[in-house]
Amino acid sequence: MNEYIINLPAFQLTQQDFFIRLLVTIGIGFLIGLEREHAAITNNEKSFAGIRTFVFVVLLGFIASMLYYLLAPWVYGIVFIAAVIFVGVSYWITASKGDIGGTTEFSALIAFFLGSLAFLGYIELSLAITVIVLVMLSAKLKLKAIIGEITQEELYDLIRFVVAALLILPFLPDEAMGPYEVINPREIGWVVILTSGLGLLGYLLIKFLGASKGILLTGILGGLVSSTLITWVFAKRSRETPAISANYATGILAASTIMVIRVMLWVTIFNGALARSLYLPLGIMLLAAAGITLYFYLRHKDGKGHDSSIPLGKPLNLLGALIFGLLYMAVIVLISYTNAYFGTGGILVSSSLAGLADVDAITISISKLAGTNVELQIAGTAVLLATICNTLVKFSIALWAGSREMRKFILIGYGLIFLAALVGLGLVNW
Repeated sequence: MNEYIINLPAFQLTQQDFFIRLLVTIGIGFLIGLEREHAAITNNEKSFAGIRTFVFVVLLGFIASMLYYLLAPWVYGIVFIAAVIFVGVSYWITASKGDIGGTTEFSALIAFFLGSLAFLGYIELSLAITVIVLVMLSAKLKLKAIIGEITQEELYDLIRFVVAALLILPFLPDEAMGPYEVINPREIGWVVILTSGLGLLGYLLIKFLGASKGILLTGILGGLVSSTLITWVFAKRSRETPAISANYATGILAASTIMVIRVMLWVTIFNGALARSLYLPLGIMLLAAAGITLYFYLRHKDGKGHDSSIPLGKPLNLLGALIFGLLYMAVIVLISYTNAYFGTGGILVSSSLAGLADVDAITISISKLAGTNVELQIAGTAVLLATICNTLVKFSIALWAGSREMRKFILIGYGLIFLAALVGLGLVNW
């Protein structure tokens, strides 16, 4: 089984690898063909390609790639052109009957290349593309429904985001400047794009998935945008309907759980070394927050008669993201200043104060400075202090604006989270 079928300087293939790649190829064709045939039967349509045809198409790509090495490279081109002609004729026939959709035909061409990728040994890549193809094929009706519900404002905001991400961000200067040489326009642009993109994602998820699925889902998705906003809205609503205060408390704790995940995400993106030192303490906080959220949800998931919709404002808040970028810039300069003139104590104080307003800006700022301007241990302590202070703000809002029934759940939930945060803080400084 370890004998070579192909043994060339640029490419080697053993018998064992050949059969493994062949089985993967057949599986890819089977899955795509199964979806296409099932869709044709469900919609009472006729399709030129089903399970058998797609298996043959991926095998054609597989064999063509093998002939590329066994015979000559031009053989692959001939086989591919033949496949294109076959698919083209099929499309011409179906289009002449009024069906101008070309999804199945394009799927067949993609399947041909997937067979080639599998033969060359790119198993993970070919399977990943197969998953994407299957998701897009099976999501036809859902995509049509979603597109039909998109408003003109949402479409324009999506276009604005793409323009900002692809036409503005790449041209920002990528060099340090300003006080203490810690301001990088390209990095600030990334902060603005990431922040506005996260807000846009949260808005779309809540629009198409959130409100009808209950308070918990709204809390989770709303936590992508602002856990503080979720806390304020749910606390106020708990006074209107005290009977389901436990459900609203669950939504608040779910949003705070997402806040911890956001902190972990920012640190991972901007400083891998700092992230590795914070995974354990932040993981303890996340485990406590997620655990108490799940406990409250399972215990009080039968709450009825509530409206969990939440006003999220505009789909894309570029102005808010720009303000956040300026806040990030101010925070990073403040941290550098306190580090230069006041040492460790100044950084911890400034991080705690910044965390009262927003945890994302201080987290990103500290992450960028950790290991260079700020020691990793001090940076980790600063991030945890900012997270604790931000949690304290939401805890205070929930106690002040929420119903009497909600307070006991908030006290229990945040009590455990604070305890976990103190444990994590101790681990960082141990």
